[in-house]
Amino acid sequence: MAAKQAEYIVNLIWDDEATVWVASSDDIPGLVLESGSLDALIERVRFAIPELLSLNGAAESKKLFVCYRSERHEQVIA
Repeated sequence: MAAKQAEYIVNLIWDDEATVWVASSDDIPGLVLESGSLDALIERVRFAIPELLSLNGAAESKKLFVCYRSERHEQVIA
């Protein structure tokens, strides 16, 4: 039977005050990154995850599954 592959959840939240997207994850200790662009942030996260998992002593895997959850709240004036 094949081993079940872990899925890591990464939260992407817009910080209106700093005008940046912030990435964090309860599944990946130490993951806190920011960027003005959502696409650029996802690219940074993609490179950071394997390194952080290695530093945290997680077993190495060639394939990692990541679920990105984004959230942005804003006020609209009618």
